[in-house]
Amino acid sequence: MTERSSADGPRVALVHDFLLDMRGAERVFLALCELFPDADLFTAIYDEHGTEGRFAGRTVHTSFLQALRPKARTFRPLLPLYPSAMEALDLRGYDLVISSSSAWAHGVIPDEGAVHVCYCHNPFRYAWNARDETLARRDPVSRAVLRMIFQRWRQWDWIAAQRVDAYIANSETTRRRIERFFGREATVLHPPVVTDRFAPGPVGDDYVVLSELMPHKHIDVAVRAFNMLGLPLTVVGNGPDERRLRRLAGPTIRFAGRVTDEQAAAILQSGRALVVTATEEFGIAAVEAQAAGRPVIALREGGVRETLIDGITGAFYDEQDPAVLAAVVRRFDALAADPQACVDNARRFDVAHFRHGVRAIVDAALDEREARGARTRPSRRARGLAWQS
Repeated sequence: MTERSSADGPRVALVHDFLLDMRGAERVFLALCELFPDADLFTAIYDEHGTEGRFAGRTVHTSFLQALRPKARTFRPLLPLYPSAMEALDLRGYDLVISSSSAWAHGVIPDEGAVHVCYCHNPFRYAWNARDETLARRDPVSRAVLRMIFQRWRQWDWIAAQRVDAYIANSETTRRRIERFFGREATVLHPPVVTDRFAPGPVGDDYVVLSELMPHKHIDVAVRAFNMLGLPLTVVGNGPDERRLRRLAGPTIRFAGRVTDEQAAAILQSGRALVVTATEEFGIAAVEAQAAGRPVIALREGGVRETLIDGITGAFYDEQDPAVLAAVVRRFDALAADPQACVDNARRFDVAHFRHGVRAIVDAALDEREARGARTRPSRRARGLAWQS
């Protein structure tokens, strides 16, 4: 289904935190872009090359931070500036704003009378659910500075959340965090997964990790576990934790770096099982592995509890401990998992379900805004959305 607007119809703005590479959140935003092909895009910073040209040809508005030309490896030192950058984006004249937010995109300020729906991947983790873990890794001086920044950020974040008309959460985990941190209700709509990109095929010997290599992903647990097991593990992805992980890795661990979508599909298809060590809010890679007919071995936390059928499409381990993970790998017969059962489970999260859900939630938000007696002109224009199959 596709929404189109005309010169006399509703104006739609799609907002994302940053567009520097193509990870899970960016793939969700891409699905929103496909759903609203005439919408203008807004983001703090944009790198056409880093996003593989996926947003080329669209009107992309950026913030004042774009002048600094940050890349995926260099944007993090600018974190304190992003709230101001998002608030400065000019959304005047747009009737419907849909933000895709892992941190600050929900803080944009739409036109008065516009409807703002936020698809929330997670409240900003470093200021909320991962605050203590983040501070513990810092020296005393930077810890004190960050503590003050996070406190200010939490205040800004809560205020920004009260301006949103409707929240969509990517999982039950995120829904509970939105309620706890922002005091807002949210509707759960799982991210879209293009399941037809994957298909079962011949299976090799390697287990697979597919993730951004960040400390909070705990990839070191998998590396240490497979060092103990002496089994082959392919680590796909890049990030600031890569150097440390390479130092930990034994001879059976291979680092594939960043790969194309086609290469990732082939690696998942041939892997014995995908290993997930992070507490993912949803975890698109776990669904993609099942779409490729392969099971998943995952920490029993976060969104994977909603996407994995224990004992059928994978297995859980219960403690962030290499020995515990190694024991589950030994016990779980990955080759005995039924590829068709994995594929069938993954289809629950196909992109068609996402499109239908977005339409229903947006329509409900527009109806609620009109019922509250909001200014009528923008709402009536937004009610002109022409949903098409």
